[in-house]
Parts: sequence; structure tokens; C-alpha cells
Amino acid sequence: MNFNEYQEMAKTTAIYGDQHKILYPALGLAGEAGEVANKVKKLIRDGYEKNKDYRKEVASEIGDVLWYCAVLASDIGYELSDIAFSNTVKLQDRMNRGVIGGSGDNR
Repeated sequence: MNFNEYQEMAKTTAIYGDQHKILYPALGLAGEAGEVANKVKKLIRDGYEKNKDYRKEVASEIGDVLWYCAVLASDIGYELSDIAFSNTVKLQDRMNRGVIGGSGDNR
């Protein structure tokens, strides 16, 4: 499955109303990203050896992040593949200019 196929599937499971487009998935994305961070935080606190299923748990949360990214992209009229491509172009440009390790959006 490619990004655009996933995005089309994700749209079929988006049940929020049109009045909540953009807002609902943006808030959900923030929440799910927090859940990824929380899982990783607990790994640091408790140690990787205490949770043998941590990879599956983190991957599941990443899947939730991906769903929100997909429906948010749809809500703003973009395909995930276009966003991914644009991001690779941006990162390669930063790498080529030696600013990949800097900070800020406009580097």
C-alpha cells in the first residue's frame, strides 16, 4: 500500500463533521504524537527490558499519527505522497547547504 492508497482508506473511516475539518485531525495528531512520546518516555524510565512489546506499542501509536496526518492532508487538499516528496526535497536542500542540523523553518 502506498501513501495515497492509505490516505483514501483513512478518509473512509473519518467520521467527524465538515465543520470540524482541519481542527479535529490537527488536535488528534497532537494527542497521538503525545502518546508516542509517552510510550518512549516510559521506556526511558522503566528500561526496554521491562516491556518486550514496546516496538509493537510504539508502532501502533505511529499508525494513529499516520491516520491523523492522512485525513488532515485530505482536509487541506493535499495528497500524502506530495507532502512526503516536498519534505524530501526540503531536507535534501538543507543537507546540500549544510544546514540540516540547524534550527528554524527558514534555513
